[in-house]
Amino acid sequence: MKLIDNESLDRQIGVVAEVAGYLWERGWAERNGGNISINVTGLCADAVCELPALDGPYPLPKPVPHIAGGCFLVTGTGRRMRYVASQPLANVALIRVAADGASYEIVADEPVRPTSELPAHLSVHDYLIGAGRPERAVVHTHPIELVAMTHNPEFLGKDVLTRLLWSMIPETRAFCPKGLGIVPYTLPGSQELADRTIALLDDYDVVMWTKHGALAIGTDLIEAFDQIDVLSKSAKIYESARSMGFVPTGMSDAEMQELKEVFGL
Repeated sequence: MKLIDNESLDRQIGVVAEVAGYLWERGWAERNGGNISINVTGLCADAVCELPALDGPYPLPKPVPHIAGGCFLVTGTGRRMRYVASQPLANVALIRVAADGASYEIVADEPVRPTSELPAHLSVHDYLIGAGRPERAVVHTHPIELVAMTHNPEFLGKDVLTRLLWSMIPETRAFCPKGLGIVPYTLPGSQELADRTIALLDDYDVVMWTKHGALAIGTDLIEAFDQIDVLSKSAKIYESARSMGFVPTGMSDAEMQELKEVFGL
């Protein structure tokens, strides 16, 4: 992306590489698993975002009118997070949504096709802008312990997993006060998956895709990553206790209520 010389945009590319490295180091990004996007509209100099398209247009399954004309950094399809971390400019696409919100095109600097989960990412970004929310970053990854827990039907009832994870360590209740929403297994990359995810974003910090992975939003990529990381720590504590041969007692309802009142959660 030699054409990108904007300092703010360069910083965002650096953060994409940083978070990609975290996902790979934790074992959450096997092969080309997981994807990242960030809304960089306003960070692109006009000379960049108004460039002729390198590739496209490509139609979107559902128009995204609230982000029409916007620019997004998105990890490429088939690209490994370990390479996004070490060579971000060769593995990340800068795309521009068309003025009618019905398609996108690749702007710079190489024609890297964006992730197959792009419909979910852009639909989430469209919802965030339309709702007037401040979040601009989306992270989808495959946290091992959390995905494993979604294979247990007992955990999939409304807020069952949230309460369990909250109870493992006080910080989870404090840092993820809305908890974890669950989407039943849905075809990856589908518009249905995007729509089901959006339906939970007002009520939860992180959305879990059953037997697949987690999606989090944030004002920046670090915030989105941290939400998943905190929940994953609780899942690891639960797993560790079970591997020692006992079911962890967890914090009591009274202890969690006290935490809620003291910290205003």
